[in-house]
Amino acid sequence: MKKQTKLVAVLSTAALLAVGASMSSFAAQGWQEENGTWVYYDKSGDHVTEKWAKSGDNWFYLNEDGEMTTDAIVEDEDNYYYVNESGAMVTNKWVSVENEEYDGGSDDDEPLNHWYYFGANGKAYKSSSSNTTASFKTINGKKYIFDDEGKMLFGWIGKDGERKTGDDAWQKDNGEYYCGDENDGAQASGWVQIEIEDDGYNSDSTGHSSKNVYDDENQTRWFYFKSNGKKMAGEKGKTINGKKYGFDEHGRMNAEWVIYDADPTTDTTDVKRATLADASVLGISTASQGDAEYSHNWRYYGSPEDGARVTKGWFKVVPDENLQLKKYNDDEDFWYYSDKDGKLVASELKTINGKKYAFDEYGRMKSGLKFIRFEVSESGRVSSTKISAILDDDSIDDTKFDTEENFLNSANDLNEAGYYAYYFGDGNDGSMKTNKQNVSIDGESFRFMFNKSGSFKGSGKTGESDDKYYLSGMLLKADKDDKYSVIKINKKDADAVTYELLDTDEFIDDITKNEFLGDADTIDKKKSDWSEAWKIDNDKVKAGKIEYKLVNTSGTVQKKKTKAKDGNDRCYVQSGSNIDYIYVED
Repeated sequence: MKKQTKLVAVLSTAALLAVGASMSSFAAQGWQEENGTWVYYDKSGDHVTEKWAKSGDNWFYLNEDGEMTTDAIVEDEDNYYYVNESGAMVTNKWVSVENEEYDGGSDDDEPLNHWYYFGANGKAYKSSSSNTTASFKTINGKKYIFDDEGKMLFGWIGKDGERKTGDDAWQKDNGEYYCGDENDGAQASGWVQIEIEDDGYNSDSTGHSSKNVYDDENQTRWFYFKSNGKKMAGEKGKTINGKKYGFDEHGRMNAEWVIYDADPTTDTTDVKRATLADASVLGISTASQGDAEYSHNWRYYGSPEDGARVTKGWFKVVPDENLQLKKYNDDEDFWYYSDKDGKLVASELKTINGKKYAFDEYGRMKSGLKFIRFEVSESGRVSSTKISAILDDDSIDDTKFDTEENFLNSANDLNEAGYYAYYFGDGNDGSMKTNKQNVSIDGESFRFMFNKSGSFKGSGKTGESDDKYYLSGMLLKADKDDKYSVIKINKKDADAVTYELLDTDEFIDDITKNEFLGDADTIDKKKSDWSEAWKIDNDKVKAGKIEYKLVNTSGTVQKKKTKAKDGNDRCYVQSGSNIDYIYVED
């Protein structure tokens, strides 16, 4: 049966036909005006009902009572047409009609008006009731989709061509396409910012985004739609306009911290530091925060308003709670660097734009004075870039170097344990420094020397250079009040040499304890005016693989001193570079 629907309110084009002027000349067969409306008689003189009749270039529809229909959607043999207020069939036009089912509430599922598009033959664009996939129609260069009654669909559209509603309409297995709001309907292409609701969903399989980014139920998020209208989803690093973006499995653009290829964890198992004598100084569960391989899985995608992935670039942010919980809770930000794949650089000494930087197991750039231990291969080869541990000046008690005394007490043990001292500036840039540097320790400035070349370029010099001695880079010199100090060089074996800085009292205690004293009776009688004297037996010193070097306040090694008086009036006597006597005058 043919059907005609009269609608309450219509947004239509201007009248196409002045019906009265065009129909007044009809005779018995054809158009006649009766009782304020128009009817059409056939050859037999009967009213035409439920059929189309033409006048000039326009078609008009006669309803079941034979009256011309106006301002209405007309259903005819499974097709839908629209006739305007003059009754003429509309072609190549958008028409908006009031939705009779709209109740005036806040339900977004029902629009206030329905939009239709009527083609050149007057038929409304519609989908087939047998369609199982979305089929779009192109109108004026844009794509639209309609239901099987010709109503334009909007919002989220599924693969099946059905409109998806509800809080989860944007998620996987629901919305595949997006077609704007009820007054737009054009298939989205490129970047679109869409309001969504999220009741706590977090995407782990294709990227776990920071909880603090997605902790609001009502969100406004960016989506990207390909040229075929389908949303981008499940992408780790899609290049769009020269930048890399990530999308979770539901198509939401990833933002801020994202982890791939690992499950996010809040496990904060403490770093277990072994004694310095152990082969492995650093041990940590691979399931815990603070493991370099775990940290390496993190990428940073910028803010929710931007989202471009940081690739081969620096960024300074607060760590994700699943990257480093304690610093996240402290709201403390750090510098990080992403490699060419966007992965976080961690536990590595890395060259960036010609400068070297150190990154710890959490991926944080380090600055200041650090002791670094590098990975050792099974063959015993020490890496010069892969870091196994970084010690800060606030590390455990036997490795502290937050004061001059702690530095001198710790450095030899750290060297034996395979650590190298490095200096990464005062915190303003973090790049590795070489050659002579002034380094602040506990508010006091000290002169350091860092290697300018070699496999361990930048590591602190240990040993002699230009008649001066260094320990892990620190220049060994006398305090200005002591005037002179002694460097004790202990050659334990070819690969183990330690350096200690001794003031005069410590030096006297050391030579006495180690029985390096000579026979006091052999002291020249000319020195009888000495109230106290200590003669050093240099043969015993050499046999014990010990050397003593006298240095002044600039760190210069002294030679052939006949009366080098310290701050307490004790005098050193040398023959060559050996210390022969210490005496105190009457």
